[in-house]
Amino acid sequence: MMSRSSRFSTYFHGFWATVLCFVLAACANDAKSPATTASEQAPDTTAVAADTRGNIVFFGNSLTAGYGLDEEYSFPSLIQQRLDSLGLAYQAVNAGLSGETSAGGLTRIDWVMRQPIAVFVLELGGNDALRGFDLQTTRTNLQAIIDKVKAKYPAAKIVIAGMEAPPNLGKAYTDGFRQIYIDLAQQNQAARIPFLLENVGGIPELNLPDRIHPNQEGQVIVANNVWRVLERVL
Repeated sequence: MMSRSSRFSTYFHGFWATVLCFVLAACANDAKSPATTASEQAPDTTAVAADTRGNIVFFGNSLTAGYGLDEEYSFPSLIQQRLDSLGLAYQAVNAGLSGETSAGGLTRIDWVMRQPIAVFVLELGGNDALRGFDLQTTRTNLQAIIDKVKAKYPAAKIVIAGMEAPPNLGKAYTDGFRQIYIDLAQQNQAARIPFLLENVGGIPELNLPDRIHPNQEGQVIVANNVWRVLERVL
């Protein structure tokens, strides 16, 4: 059976140059994208006061935001549908922002924490890898985000969404990048999604034409990847 890293290399190796070009262009246009996610809207304090459901905050980049799709098709929205169907008193909050890096997330987390957090799902680092950022810097930023959440909401449960680095960066980098998420989960006693894009990443029919972002069908699989871990946490 192929290992996860082998499958990822097979998925992505053939078109990675195209991926990199698109990401750099997309990041340059992030500021022009319409604000559709919860992280980009002012919190409705009246609604929060009236809603007694615990918030599951999905804090990430374009993968969480549901880039290129209506937000209803993003995996956090699909998770909300699952929660409602099971009668679980949680509200999925989509705090995804396209183009976000671990450094950007660290500057944004204080704003997001103005709303209560019962479960915090951290999905960041992918854009760091696309740009070949220093591994220790990414690790430090992600840990700092977790530290901030735990300091303000010590009872919050933490879930780490694992990501993979492109194989063209070399084995040492890809192995080191993968290890960041394993270590963060262990050090923070957090649940870990091994690879957010498992069975989706690099498969053309499950992604938008950019071959990076999941389409509607791909988002369903991503939601299932998340739910397998989140269900145990809840």
